[in-house]
Amino acid sequence: MRMLFVGDVVGRAGRKGVQKHLPDLVERFRFEFVVVNGENSAGGFGITESIHNDLCDAGADVVTLGNHSFDQREALVFITRTSNLIRPINYPEGTPGSGAGLFETKSGKRVLVINVLGRLFMQPLDDPFAAVDKALADCPLGDACDAVLVDMHAEATSEKMGIAHHLDGRVSVVVGTHTHVPTADHQILAGGTAYQSDAGMTGDYDSVIGMDKEEPVNRFLTALPRARFEPASGDATLCGLAVELNAHGLAERVAPVRVGGRLSDALPDWD
Repeated sequence: MRMLFVGDVVGRAGRKGVQKHLPDLVERFRFEFVVVNGENSAGGFGITESIHNDLCDAGADVVTLGNHSFDQREALVFITRTSNLIRPINYPEGTPGSGAGLFETKSGKRVLVINVLGRLFMQPLDDPFAAVDKALADCPLGDACDAVLVDMHAEATSEKMGIAHHLDGRVSVVVGTHTHVPTADHQILAGGTAYQSDAGMTGDYDSVIGMDKEEPVNRFLTALPRARFEPASGDATLCGLAVELNAHGLAERVAPVRVGGRLSDALPDWD
């Protein structure tokens, strides 16, 4: 089975990038399952129901979130009726929505998607390691599901690497999000789990992590806000991670994906 993960979609530019490139990628590489992180898709902060639907229409089977999950107030409501919108699993009990979901591909394979938020330099939520362990105990790879993808939305690469090694051999993919810059460490760990510290964002890279440059630079210079952060509006690079799994749900091949915009293209060298 081939899976594609698409990194944080930032604003209108990122959404356009998904709509422009994702359908062709799915067709060309025969991806059976696509997960898109959409937590910055609404003006850079959160997600709306119409944007979620647009991402799904472009080819996303599941949309994950992060620390901006509920920046758009409507998300508190529509997430409760949207089974393929996943917020971090380690939010406190009673938070609307779900942090994990079991989904079926067109060929009938079962994929568990888990979204989890790191704690280093982030909100002090529940233990991400324990939260993922519990989800896997309820739905273990090779028994209750055929593949497991974990979106680790975190600031610190050490925490992302730590959870990946903790989960190695028990999940198919651990992919980092949140820092909006694609890392060069895509690999298959010793136990067969595909890993990348950050998939990168899907947005305009002529920016400061997806935002129009002027206001972030102003705040670095003056430490004072002058205007709101607004997403950059240029041509987007779609960034992500492609993984091919074996019959046991572990990775056989992994490749970075970058297409469009300012960054150099990177695509799987697969038939």
